[in-house]
Amino acid sequence: MVDRTLTYVFGHNHFKTLGGSRTDAMVSTEDFVLELFVKEPLVEEPFLKEFNLNLPADIRALSVEETDETFNIIQNPKQKRYIYLFAHQKKAHPFSAPFLTTIQSVLDIDKMIAGAKLFEGEHEFKAYCKKPNEKTQTRRSIDKCELVENTFYTASFFPSPSYAVVFEGKGFLRNQIRMIMAQLFRLGKGEIDMAFLKSSLQKGFDQHLSEVAPASGLILDSVMLE
Repeated sequence: MVDRTLTYVFGHNHFKTLGGSRTDAMVSTEDFVLELFVKEPLVEEPFLKEFNLNLPADIRALSVEETDETFNIIQNPKQKRYIYLFAHQKKAHPFSAPFLTTIQSVLDIDKMIAGAKLFEGEHEFKAYCKKPNEKTQTRRSIDKCELVENTFYTASFFPSPSYAVVFEGKGFLRNQIRMIMAQLFRLGKGEIDMAFLKSSLQKGFDQHLSEVAPASGLILDSVMLE
C-alpha cells in the first residue's frame, strides 16, 4: 500500500523502498521505518502532508529525514521492541481480538514471569524458528524478555487485568516471538515446566516445537536506529 500511494503522489514509479523490519500478517505496528530512494530531492513538509493525505486510514507517516549514500536501512544496526498482549481466564470482548490474545484457561502468571526471564541473553533458538535452513543463524541474543501488567495499550473494551511480554533485541527469527509465547502459555497452563524451557534453549534439543501463538497479540512497538 505504501508503494502504491507513493506512485500516486509522485505520478510515476521511478523510486524504490526498503523496509527496516518485517512482521507476520495480522501483527500490528506502532513504529516502522523505511528507506526511500528517489532521483530528485524531496521538499519534506509538503511531501509528508501529501503522502499522509493519500495513505490508507490505518497507516500514518510521522516524519521524513534525509540520509546520505552511506546509509542502508537493512545493514544499519537496529534495536527492536515487540510487545505481546494477552489476558486469561475468560473470553475478552470481541473488539479486543485484533490486538490481544485471550487464553481462556487460568494461567500461572508468576511462573510465566520467571519463565520469560530464561529467554534473556544468548541462547540456541533453533527450536523457536519456523523452518530454519542450514544457513539460518539460530544462536541469537534477546536483550529483554519481561512479563508485566499491560499499561502500554489500553481501551475500554480490554479485559482487566491484561498482560504484556516485552521483547527487545537486534533481530528475531521467523515466528520466534510467537513460538516463545506459545511455550510460555504452556508453562502457565502447567503443561511444561521450567526445566523443559531451559533444555529447549540448549544445543542438541531435538523436539519439534510446532505451537505458534496467535499473531493478533503481537505489536512491533519500536525500531530504533543506532
